[in-house]
Amino acid sequence: MDIVNPALSDYLLAHCTPADDVLRDLAAETRRALPDHLSMQITQDEGAFLTLLVRLTGARRAVEVGTFTGYSSICIARGLPADGRLLACDVSDEWTSVARRYWERAGVADRIDLRLAPAAETLRALPSGETVDFAFIDADKTGYPVYYEELVTRLRPGGLIVLDNMLRAGRVVDPAAQDPADIAIREMSDIIAADKRVESVLLPLRDGVTLVRKLA
Repeated sequence: MDIVNPALSDYLLAHCTPADDVLRDLAAETRRALPDHLSMQITQDEGAFLTLLVRLTGARRAVEVGTFTGYSSICIARGLPADGRLLACDVSDEWTSVARRYWERAGVADRIDLRLAPAAETLRALPSGETVDFAFIDADKTGYPVYYEELVTRLRPGGLIVLDNMLRAGRVVDPAAQDPADIAIREMSDIIAADKRVESVLLPLRDGVTLVRKLA
């Protein structure tokens, strides 16, 4: 199922903040080097959306679960103030070695702390206080419930969690779609909808983006 009508896609991309040379080169290198994993990279408009959200929330401390080749981390880091920090969680040295090069080119490497380890371990090791302002989850789908719970307990009141791929190309409404990732995303949406600690909205942006704001 095409969540974004292909006939409108180019129009949408042409009417948001354009990607600069760094992001365009990163997207091109990812296409060449990792053609079988292109669905893991966010699009230009979703990247612009992340930067805007970080700036609108006034975030200083951000967390990203799932870094891949670094497109989303650049967009998040660019929204942070000069003294802001992004904790980037991933398990692939190969993919994040690309990210490191482009963080340097983008001038945001000093704002990003990369942790190569299972994200659940990294998140559980964080301080237990409500110190996170912004989080982006875009990793293995079966891990979403764990990542969400570890982050929402550490999210400050008014802080924001953004979860990607929450529509799974429409498979969330297909009873025949019983892949573990599809099941996990359905469960994740049910958990968020029932969570009295937050308010949320699921948007049909690209493959579905859920915004979760923690209540006071």
